[in-house]
Amino acid sequence: MIIYLGSDHNGFNLKKDLKDFLTKNSIKFVDDGDDKLDPADDFPVFAGRVVNAILSSKEDDPRGILICGSGQGMCMAANRYKGIRACLAWDIESARAARNDDDSNVLCIPARVLKEESALSIIHIWLTTPFAKSPRFIRRIDEMDNI
Repeated sequence: MIIYLGSDHNGFNLKKDLKDFLTKNSIKFVDDGDDKLDPADDFPVFAGRVVNAILSSKEDDPRGILICGSGQGMCMAANRYKGIRACLAWDIESARAARNDDDSNVLCIPARVLKEESALSIIHIWLTTPFAKSPRFIRRIDEMDNI
């Protein structure tokens, strides 16, 4: 698994904490965001970088984590790409369901809504929850891919 990271200025500080978390847990990642805080940046740029990296990756199980103020903008931008199943997670159960039921490959986090500890707990659950591979879940994913 490899994780591609992106954030706008609202998620910049949380992204730094996330990189430390991933490093401590020996999870490979690529930071597709800015190296320094830029209050004038735009979230669609980073969503596009992460999604394109996922779609072109040769890695097994490439995923992305996108962080902005509400998480909504990143989620909307990422879901415009075929093959991307981005979810907005605000608690552990929403993250678990997105992986278990929907095989989410992009997690969107609302930096202005969550404290660091909560955000990292949600990310941990999302990273460690496997897709259940239930026939009904697979059917629904296929239906989404054919919209």
